[in-house]
Parts: sequence; structure tokens; C-alpha cells
Amino acid sequence: MLDGGFDLLTILRITVDIALIWYVLYKLMMLVRGTKAVQLLKGIAVILAIWLLSIAFNLQTVRYFSNQFIQWGIIVIIILFQPELRRALEQLGRGSFLTRSNKSREDMEIQIEAIVQSTTYMAKRRIGALISIEKETGIGEYAETGIPIDGELTHQLLTNIFTPNTPLHDGAVIIKKDKIIAAACYLPLSESPFISKELGTRHRAAMGISEVTDALTIVVSEETGAISCTINGKLHRDLTEEALTELLKEHLSLLPITSEKTKKRRGNENG
Repeated sequence: MLDGGFDLLTILRITVDIALIWYVLYKLMMLVRGTKAVQLLKGIAVILAIWLLSIAFNLQTVRYFSNQFIQWGIIVIIILFQPELRRALEQLGRGSFLTRSNKSREDMEIQIEAIVQSTTYMAKRRIGALISIEKETGIGEYAETGIPIDGELTHQLLTNIFTPNTPLHDGAVIIKKDKIIAAACYLPLSESPFISKELGTRHRAAMGISEVTDALTIVVSEETGAISCTINGKLHRDLTEEALTELLKEHLSLLPITSEKTKKRRGNENG
């Protein structure tokens, strides 16, 4: 028994209790990070700050209105955050809310190879494409604007989606982990005045999504066949196959491909 009446079991229980709460809060923050809900959360934080100031300085009128907002705040939050709450409950129902990805480095290498192979194939044939890869920031709200796919990421499927005159070739494909989760999606267009006038809607959409999330987005120009990539509000233009591969490895925290299985498969394809 420790001083103060606390034993090791009690301390362990309290620690686990606090850790679970912080973990759930962290997952919720990751769920809404980069979405419109973040701005709403900032607004709520301002209201709470005003409420605390009204108590500290005894501002009766301000406190009254702040209390009214807080009293009805739960209902307001449910209404405003309905899409995010629904998405969280869906993930919880699928068992993915509290689980981590067990995707191996070899799997990630194969997926990068599929993206690069598809991108270079389309570039050589001047097939326009827009591919957005989710990282830490959730971009599920943009996936919901398109057509659900939920298919395994392969270069055949990715290329087929952007084939001209097919129902899904317009808009963006969104990739999450090892899945193509949606196609024909709408991405927010950048309003930056610094984007070159020669760049079209696909490039503006790629810049737009990179300005509000940490997603990595690949663009293939239909006019020139040039490959570009946006990440963190920066545009990388005229990428070669090797440069695109290195960029994907860098921003997905991958080392150069060393998998024997991947090398063997690549050798068979080249042969």
C-alpha cells in the first residue's frame, strides 16, 4: 500500500482510464483533421474561451448567452458534425476505429509500384488522371462525393478507371491504404493566384486538396502527358518515373525497394 491510500492496482487503473480517453480523443481528432469540422471546432473553442472570460470578469450578459450556447451545444454539435459522427460510427462498426494497419513494407512497395506503373502508362498515352492518396488527414468527405469502389489497388484497375469515355474517368480517384475507395470524386479547387495559367482544373483540384489536407495527389495532363504531384501545398511538375517513385517513397516513409518478391515480380514483368 502506497502513501495516500493508493496501491499499484489503483494507479494502473487510473493510468489506463486516462490513456483510453486520450487515445479516443486522438482518433477523433485524426478523423476530423483537415475537414470542415476543424473550423467548427475552432469556433466552439472561441465560445468556450469567451465563457471562461465572462466568469473571470463577471460579465453577466456575455455569460448568459454563453451558457445558452453551451446548454444547447450538444444538439448543435450532433447536427453540425453529422457526417463525421456517422463516419466514426461506421468505422467503429467495421472494427477499424481502434485498430492499426498491419500493412507490411512489402505490400506498400507493391502498391507504390502499381501507382507508378499505371501513371506512366497513362502519361505515355496522354490519358488524363487525378489520383489522391490519403495519409494522416481523413479525406472521406471527398470520397463521398464520388462513386464507391472499395477495390484492391492494382495498376489494371487504376488505369481502367481513367480510360476515356468510361463512366468514371472524370474526377479524382481516392486511395486509402491498399484500396481504391472511390472514383469520380470532386476535390476542392485552389484559389491561389500563383498557379500558372497554363494549368487546368485537375492541377487546381490537386493543389486545392493539398492545401487543406496532407494527401499526396498525382496529376497526369491530358494535353501534354506530363506527370505532376502536389503535397503540402507544393506542386512538383514534369516528374519522371524515377522521380515519382522516389517522391512516393519519401512521403510514405519508405526505403528503396528491396523485397525479393517485388524484385522477382518486376523481373518477370520486364522479361
